[in-house]
Amino acid sequence: MTAVLPGIADVLDTTARYAERSDAEAMFPTEALDSLRASGLLGLCVPVEYGGRGGSLGDVVDVTMRLSRVDMSVGMIFAMHCQQVVTLVRYASPKLRDELLPALGRGDLYLASVTTERGKGGHLLTSESPVVAGGGQLRIDRDAPIVTGGTHADGFLITTLAPDATAPTQVSLVYATRDQLDLTVTGGWQPMGMRATYSVPMRLTGSVPSDQVIGEPGGFRSIVAELFGPMAHLGWSAAWLGTAAGALSRVLRLMRTPEGRRQFDMKSELLLTRLAKIRARLDTVHALLRHTLYTVNDTADMSAPPVQLLINTLKIQAAEQCFAAVNDLVELVGLRHGYLRTSPLYLERALRDLRSASLNYANDRLYLVNGSLAALDQEVRLG
Repeated sequence: MTAVLPGIADVLDTTARYAERSDAEAMFPTEALDSLRASGLLGLCVPVEYGGRGGSLGDVVDVTMRLSRVDMSVGMIFAMHCQQVVTLVRYASPKLRDELLPALGRGDLYLASVTTERGKGGHLLTSESPVVAGGGQLRIDRDAPIVTGGTHADGFLITTLAPDATAPTQVSLVYATRDQLDLTVTGGWQPMGMRATYSVPMRLTGSVPSDQVIGEPGGFRSIVAELFGPMAHLGWSAAWLGTAAGALSRVLRLMRTPEGRRQFDMKSELLLTRLAKIRARLDTVHALLRHTLYTVNDTADMSAPPVQLLINTLKIQAAEQCFAAVNDLVELVGLRHGYLRTSPLYLERALRDLRSASLNYANDRLYLVNGSLAALDQEVRLG
């Protein structure tokens, strides 16, 4: 971790203070977001010359893990915001970068991603949402079933069809400020877990200047391959691993208390074997996360099958193993500390949150992609 952490202690304290309420009421963690703004961490990925922290992808992973030990929703909100920021840093026009990056560096802008559509779900590489071009403007009319933090965002990165698209794969990424859009919440948010992300369905309509297209018109596929996809899988995996590691840490601290020593026999071979297996799950995901991070930072061609296989495998394994680790912890500590919402270990919330991991860009879909990629790589070149 580089020197990007001043202020994170206050963010963690604030997140912990409101986490139970945010989960119970399925409300966005506004206090945590305000603390992230004040700490400068919303500007983690903004270059120093624009007033940001100049943080790396590794810093995003580390901060996401720290936040998710306390509240996975806050960790996911942070990681997804950083994904949007890095996309603007790398692909926005010089004019748009000069306009946005100083505000992002100050923490004035929290960014939301709008990539879901009712007809296609979360599939990134197609769109069913046309835009109308005219007079140097793009008219957007977007119906999205899930927009994480959309009611609190200051800006949005929105996928649409390119104006002259002849196929659903000709997708553009468009930036819009909150005041350029009319925003309508079209439904509620009462999920099993990840309740504090407040990922409500929204309709977004409005007009933006045509120079607010990010990257080439119709060229979102390359952004997904080079940046959007890898950052999503690294950030999500860091959030899931942080959540599971925090859960194990709380259980181990309980076992060392006087109450815990009465309840748990630390010489029990069954208990020690279970702990070893849980820790092995987390160490395996951590090793895969760090290796994938190194590969992403060191690879010029992100479209190479071994690299794509590795990135997808990270997401799949992190989703499955982190959920399994916390499920094992629930079995280990039993009903009172594992199942009840009133337990200070809040394993119940961690388990509900982690149940979303395999569904967040479904593992089944990624297994199919990886099967096709594996068939292409006859040399079995490991990433």
